Amino acid sequence: MELTVKKAKLWMEALNEKIQKHKEYLSELDQAIGDGDHGVNMARGFQEVMNKLSDADYATPSDLLKDVAMVLMSKVGGASGPLYGTAFLKMSMATKNKEKLTEEDLTLAVEEAIKGLEQRGKAQLKDKTMLDVWIPVHHYMKQNSPIDWGNLEATAKGAMEATKELLALKGRAAYLKERSVGHIDPGSVSSYYLFQTLAETMREGD
Repeated sequence: MELTVKKAKLWMEALNEKIQKHKEYLSELDQAIGDGDHGVNMARGFQEVMNKLSDADYATPSDLLKDVAMVLMSKVGGASGPLYGTAFLKMSMATKNKEKLTEEDLTLAVEEAIKGLEQRGKAQLKDKTMLDVWIPVHHYMKQNSPIDWGNLEATAKGAMEATKELLALKGRAAYLKERSVGHIDPGSVSSYYLFQTLAETMREGD
């Protein structure tokens, strides 16, 4: 299965729908351990992404992902904009000039996104951040060829749910120390939505 420009656009449409539908839930999670605005910020950012993509034509998925990155960096407040913007920008850079992205291309793109997230967020696995979803998903992608997208989605979901038991070591949640345990990280949930909608898009076929 390959990610074409058409599929990349469908992926972003599905992700936007998911975030708009669950924006209150994302903000509720963030009220418990953060600023309380993750859902609102992400919903606003991805609506702006849709506005941008609806009027544009792209030669490659990389070009589309770059525009997603630029919109998120400029339109999303808090930590989410720079982090998600960095992730999409690194994915764009890793797949430059390719008209279709193979599963190997996508695996490399996720790997580069993780490097960008680690550098920008100064976080690592088990810090109770979005990386706690991205890293297990990447491990799954590297170890499984061809990728079973249903299993990838399940990997992302399990990783997201596992953040509930983690002690936050980065971001505003880290100030809560032990009180951060027992809450799912909101960034891990929006990251789950990202991989869930990617999996759904890839499973739909051409």
